[in-house]
Amino acid sequence: MLNKIGLPKNLLWGYIGLAIFMIGDGVEQAWISPYLVSRGMSIESASLLLTVYGISVAISAWLSGVFVQTLGPRKAMFFGLVSFILGSLGFIGLGIYNLNLWMMIPFYAIRGFGYPLFAYSFLIWINYSSPLEKRGTAVGWFWFMFSLGLSVLGPFYSSFSIPIFGHINTLWSSLIFVLIGSSLAIYVNKDKIPDSEIHPFTLSELLKGITILKQKQISIGLIVKTINGLAQYGLAVFMPLYLAGYGYSTTEWLQMWSMVFTVAIFANLFFGYVGDKFGWRKTIQWVGGVGYAIVLVLIYFTPQMIGHNFIMMSIVLSLCGITMAGYVPLSALFPLLAPDNKGAAMSILNLGAGLSTFLAPAIAGLFFQSLGAGGVLFIYAGFYILSAILTPFLKTQDELAQENNTINRSEKTLIK
Repeated sequence: MLNKIGLPKNLLWGYIGLAIFMIGDGVEQAWISPYLVSRGMSIESASLLLTVYGISVAISAWLSGVFVQTLGPRKAMFFGLVSFILGSLGFIGLGIYNLNLWMMIPFYAIRGFGYPLFAYSFLIWINYSSPLEKRGTAVGWFWFMFSLGLSVLGPFYSSFSIPIFGHINTLWSSLIFVLIGSSLAIYVNKDKIPDSEIHPFTLSELLKGITILKQKQISIGLIVKTINGLAQYGLAVFMPLYLAGYGYSTTEWLQMWSMVFTVAIFANLFFGYVGDKFGWRKTIQWVGGVGYAIVLVLIYFTPQMIGHNFIMMSIVLSLCGITMAGYVPLSALFPLLAPDNKGAAMSILNLGAGLSTFLAPAIAGLFFQSLGAGGVLFIYAGFYILSAILTPFLKTQDELAQENNTINRSEKTLIK
């Protein structure tokens, strides 16, 4: 049954552990900032805390591929677990009780190292251990489990635990999920990757996470991956303000935004399968690139045409969850762009995911006042069209070699 649905049997406990780990990481995602402000922390301080956390996440995401390539996925995931635990002990135990910002910032940054090192290392593990013909579906299952824990079950658990245990004890309880999830993914999961894929940890191996950008395919892939997350991280910045002008409350916005990710977790599976059947690049280009651009234009015009209509607006916004999932095959395609340096290639993929968290709000901040929501949405849409234009250039090493052979044969024929 697992083979039929594209879930690698040899990594089953890893997938289950990932979902449980991400519940622990996701318990505070939806409420930490307003909670801190309600206790007297300034908005600027709360923003600084989250900004430093975001920087930590981006660095950890970038390092994950290199760590897996040099240490192996188990050790890399274990370091992610240790970072999360140490960061949580300091952030909760030494910082949050008294809102000691100078204790909270460094320890929340250490906590931020945890989940990318754990989760993205497992994503790379999947690329090593799943069959090529089903890799898109296997990666789709990764994003299903990742989002299920982080964006659905984590906040859902908090909605019940906070009234019973309070905010701080809910944070402490996250350690239970993280310990259970990591035990399943690291120790109960018995899958092994070939020793030949692990290189000695040296400075040159570490630098491959940067020097690999000299390869045109990898640089183009970084741009495409960065564009992938623009709407996901950008819409939350200004859409509540835009929709408020048409009578949508904050509660309605949160419900609609939650629906986007609920749709996305199932779309991740679907488009992983579609990518395997009809082509990874075609799925990224047309569903992710062109499809997302069209959806963003629809989001702008829909409230102008229908006014306050919660159901219709929810349906249109949910299309973001569908087109977002069009980029799922990118995680399967990326290692094939540099098959001899899969870990370094995946580091760049993960770096692109981190860069989205900065660029998306930055674009909104720069252009919302002058151009309004429409201007920002059209800028985002333009980037997604750019993504669609660039995607066909993401050719694997085998495809490039075949093209070179064809050109050489043609040249020889012309000479004759």
